[in-house]
Amino acid sequence: MSKLLFRLRHVPEDEADEVRELLNEHHIEFYETGAGNWGISMPALWIHDESRFDEARALLEVYQQERAQRMREEYEELVRFGQPDSMLTSFRQHPVRFIAFSLLIAAVLYLSVSSFFSF
Repeated sequence: MSKLLFRLRHVPEDEADEVRELLNEHHIEFYETGAGNWGISMPALWIHDESRFDEARALLEVYQQERAQRMREEYEELVRFGQPDSMLTSFRQHPVRFIAFSLLIAAVLYLSVSSFFSF
């Protein structure tokens, strides 16, 4: 029977590709399920052979620790060069979209709260 190894919901595509490549390098057979037509199913990677699950899980844990360290280093490098993403950089890159979303948020908040304060 197959066993769930790695959920793919909200996982960046490059990370999913690296996990697939890791499993292929170690000749671990797996299959992938998608989110389905409506996006309500669970996209994931499943291991065919349960006897190799512990090996695959150990490989995945090492990979995730290495990726976390790599992402932390990349972020620290961006901070050193003054380029991390922030609300200000988002506003500078897409001012119209930023203002539109801000107005939408304000409208939703107003509609949600106004009924409590009507006299």
